[in-house]
Amino acid sequence: MPKKRCKILIIKVGYSETLDPGISTVTSYGDVLRSTVLLNEFKDDHVTWLVDENAFPILRNNPYIDRILIYNLTSVLQLQSEQFDTVINLEKVPGLCALADHVKAWRRYGFRFDPKTGSAEAYDGSQSTLKVCHSENKKKKNRRYWQQHLFDMIGKKWTNEEYVFGYKPASHETYDFGFNYMVGTKWPSKGWFATGWKELESHLCKNYSVSWQEGLNNIEEYFEWINKCRVLITNDSFGLHIALALKKKVIALFSSTTSYETYLYRHGIAMFREHACEFQPCYEPKCIKEAKCCEVSVDNVYKAAIKIMENKITSSPVNACFMRPEAALKSQMRQRIEEPCCSAAII
Repeated sequence: MPKKRCKILIIKVGYSETLDPGISTVTSYGDVLRSTVLLNEFKDDHVTWLVDENAFPILRNNPYIDRILIYNLTSVLQLQSEQFDTVINLEKVPGLCALADHVKAWRRYGFRFDPKTGSAEAYDGSQSTLKVCHSENKKKKNRRYWQQHLFDMIGKKWTNEEYVFGYKPASHETYDFGFNYMVGTKWPSKGWFATGWKELESHLCKNYSVSWQEGLNNIEEYFEWINKCRVLITNDSFGLHIALALKKKVIALFSSTTSYETYLYRHGIAMFREHACEFQPCYEPKCIKEAKCCEVSVDNVYKAAIKIMENKITSSPVNACFMRPEAALKSQMRQRIEEPCCSAAII
């Protein structure tokens, strides 16, 4: 076996989201999974990943990770005594930033600790990402994919690299459609209205099999359930990113968060109601204007479901609902790339 070139440490515990200013002790599973896109740059290196225990199953058996360390006092003390070539800290938690500063390494990317303010600051190359986090206006106007920001942070260009997911499902496709209807407590405003799911089921079940979200209390059961679905209809949540990692067809419903940060890898379409609210995306946990911005009509979601099941996706809008097929965004995506550049809940 050839010797690994460099020793890399990635700190992504899941307590802060890369493009969101908030810090929490609730593990952001989606952010951990999305961060695996960086592993494509380190295929030939020895990679250690520091992660929260709840998110460990997301990284288990990952082909590009040589060692997974659970975030605790023992692993922190160990890392402070090790030598690395590169440290990549994707957490804005002050204590983790301080850890990144104290690990012996030749290069550092991501976020560092500011001893004057006791908060996160940026290493060289991450300033623009931190500005997006700190400015509500920049966040709302951001039109760059999340992956582009990550690659910018390490001084590279993202060229469509995908998530790296080591989970090997034991199940086969069983259901035509899966309803990933749950959203977490952080952003209940992401959820499509409950009666919409029920009405959609009544339309689809005439010709297709439908399954409602399973594995709410067991993350690996959740992986298996998503793998059983041919098409996942989902809110903007962790399940969306699992489906993309498993290369499933998806219909992604966006409301209080933007669809522009999420690249669907040509596996589906992003849907949201046009002109629903002047504040959209608001990133508010609850709607402040009762605009009901996620109330994409059932009829439009149904039409999209039939199109994607029959492989008839087009770039045309469907009535009042904006549909954003990834295939139609290929040239736009290329343009973007070429621009300068603990508790947990399964959701």
